[in-house]
Amino acid sequence: MTATADESGTTAARTTAARTTAARTTAARTTAARTTEAAETDRFHALLKAFEGQPAATAGQGKDPVNAPMIRHWCEAMGDTHPAYRGPDAVAPPTMLQAWTMGGLSGHADRSSSYDELLTLLDGAGCTSVVATDCEQEYLRPLRPGDAITFDAVIESVSPRKSTKLGTGHFVTTRTNVRANGELAGTHRFRILKYAPAAPREKKPTARRPRPVVNRDNAGFWAGVEDHKLLIQRCTVCATLRFPWLPGCNACASPDWDTVEAAGAGTVFSYVVMHHPPFPAFTAHEDGAAEAGPYAVALVELAEGVRMISNITGVPYDKVRIGMPVQLEFLRVDEDLELPVFRGGEG
Repeated sequence: MTATADESGTTAARTTAARTTAARTTAARTTAARTTEAAETDRFHALLKAFEGQPAATAGQGKDPVNAPMIRHWCEAMGDTHPAYRGPDAVAPPTMLQAWTMGGLSGHADRSSSYDELLTLLDGAGCTSVVATDCEQEYLRPLRPGDAITFDAVIESVSPRKSTKLGTGHFVTTRTNVRANGELAGTHRFRILKYAPAAPREKKPTARRPRPVVNRDNAGFWAGVEDHKLLIQRCTVCATLRFPWLPGCNACASPDWDTVEAAGAGTVFSYVVMHHPPFPAFTAHEDGAAEAGPYAVALVELAEGVRMISNITGVPYDKVRIGMPVQLEFLRVDEDLELPVFRGGEG
């Protein structure tokens, strides 16, 4: 049976209508899911916001009064030699403000249940990891040896859900008022991120050096490299040496040639240092930690008189110099490729 034009048109219209309805249904479901997710996010944040203003620590006491040995150790660790922190009238460095409130390995017994409840709530939402992000301090009076330290802390703010490279979570800020002998001496704001760790990213494949182009004109050279020989072409008519390899002599144009093996000694005739773009495959010669850093590319003049471009190994890139003696070696850069390079000496 052959369908009429009207029947074909009706079928097409029905198909289009069905597709449109399906698309609208999918869009509506997606919107509803997003709305539900947003509502749940808002509800959870409201639970977290309820902790704002609640105590994080009450009537805390410093484990030690302000003292000269801790000041001295701090200054030695920081390399701070300011004279105000030494002698009979010494004061504590202002940035030690938090140090006098820290509980050490044994912790503090004065942390409030509210702070623990907040962290437990975040743990239950999958935010099981924590990282300190920053702190802010305000100094109202100097601290001197002998000052007795007390403090109170409050949960100042809990942020909405934030997405970071570490993962998704909430920033929690506490504010600690530090007192010396009962007098307000400074304020310390400390911020952490409680987050659910992001899924690990797929490891990028190890960078590989570009493969050399091997053709009938240079195949003999690469065959020599496989045997750990650096072969130089020699014209059999005029005895002129040439490098890189060519199909004919650039002195007499003869196509006839043989090879001589280079002794391997040379000097740096010229060089450049490559800074950008970073290319790890060209820098991990001997130390993986050097990957993606600058590297030296040199024009090496061999003892036989020809010159070739190669990498310099054995010395930092910034120690390469014109006239530096170098010696041929063969570098295995991956399982399929070995290259002739030149090792330099700082002397």
